[in-house]
Formats: sequence, structure tokens, C-alpha cells
Amino acid sequence: MHVIGDSTHPTISNQGNRFIAPNDPFAKEITHRIYVPESKWKNWVWRSEGDLFMNGAFFRTSGPSSSSQFTFNKKNMIEAKPGTFVGRLTHFAGALKV
Repeated sequence: MHVIGDSTHPTISNQGNRFIAPNDPFAKEITHRIYVPESKWKNWVWRSEGDLFMNGAFFRTSGPSSSSQFTFNKKNMIEAKPGTFVGRLTHFAGALKV
């Protein structure tokens, strides 16, 4: 689950992540919004692009279907790889042996 420490219209743009849900059927939603009614969070801009969802994990988008917040100049952006690349990208990640 994402942990968002603010409830004043946070914006999330997820790209190229891998989410593996636990076996608990009540812990599959990545975007679990607690302490805020849907009438408020339905206008927050939360997007998922190229993410990989495993074991029933899911991301619930919200906000308007198109937003000017996400019109970036391509030369200023690093293109995200899809979530299927996570294993290859993190294969050698971790603490260094000294």
C-alpha cells in the first residue's frame, strides 16, 4: 500500500513499478485511502502507467481523465520502463559486501 501523509489533493503518478500483493484478500489495493471519504479523494489525481500487478494487486485511479498536470516536455523526462523490467533493473541491488 502507498502511504500518503497528506490529504490535501495529493497527486501520484506511478510508472514502471512492480506490486506483489500479500495473500491477505483485504490487502490487495495499493491505493487504499483511509480516513478520507470517496467524495473527497475522487478528485485527487492518481495514475498508474506501465506498472506490473501480481497476486491480485490493483491500483485505483482517480481524478479527471486528463490533467494538465501531466503535460511535460519530453526532453525533461526520463522515460519509465514497464514494471516487467523490475527484476532485471534490481537484480544486483542491495547492500554492498565490505
